[in-house]
Amino acid sequence: MDTKIAVVTGANRGLGFAISRLLAMEGIKVVLTSRDGAKGQAATEKLQAQGLDVVWHQLSVTDSDSIQQLADFIEQQFGKLDILINNAGINPESSGSSALEIQLETLQTTMKTNVYGPLLLSQALVPLMKIHNYGRIVNLSAGMGLFKEMEAGFPAYCLSKAALNALTIILAAELQETGIKVNAASPGWAKTDMGGSDAPKTAEEGADTIVWLATCLHDIPNGGFWRDRQLIPW
Repeated sequence: MDTKIAVVTGANRGLGFAISRLLAMEGIKVVLTSRDGAKGQAATEKLQAQGLDVVWHQLSVTDSDSIQQLADFIEQQFGKLDILINNAGINPESSGSSALEIQLETLQTTMKTNVYGPLLLSQALVPLMKIHNYGRIVNLSAGMGLFKEMEAGFPAYCLSKAALNALTIILAAELQETGIKVNAASPGWAKTDMGGSDAPKTAEEGADTIVWLATCLHDIPNGGFWRDRQLIPW
């Protein structure tokens, strides 16, 4: 099968939807995933109406059974996977939140979605990349997860993105002898439900670097953090 297969998590709106659209425009078959069935199917139908090769599958990134069901679907339908975009993420905090006051439950919920989800998805789906010694994993991170940019505020979100960055480096090192590349990328401040309407970038502009990393065929660096197609120090 020559057509590349991509999974995008949290893709019924915002960045995930824009990423799915841009990938499909490259001739890639996209498995658009979402927790909410009605919203995910509506988003898929919108892209299909544009002539794009997109299918929907239910996925809750915090549910190991849901992740396994997705992996089984991809194996049965396509026999391989080429691209995994770990886009699904949450930020349940307000701007004035403090590490000295944060509830442990808030931290655990944020880590479960933003870190454990990408880890479990990688565990389930990397074997489908190893089948043909090729893969691209892009983890949606943020400057707030970089040590050099981190500051007070949003402690659960910052901790989760820092942990996701660490996971990116670890996976890249483990897979360096394969054809699978693992990178983290920041979309920047984009107009999404999380970014708000005042953001300077459109969702498509925020998605650009992610799609570029996912579709690069040349020997891009492995285990890096990217913003606007530029490699940024951790």
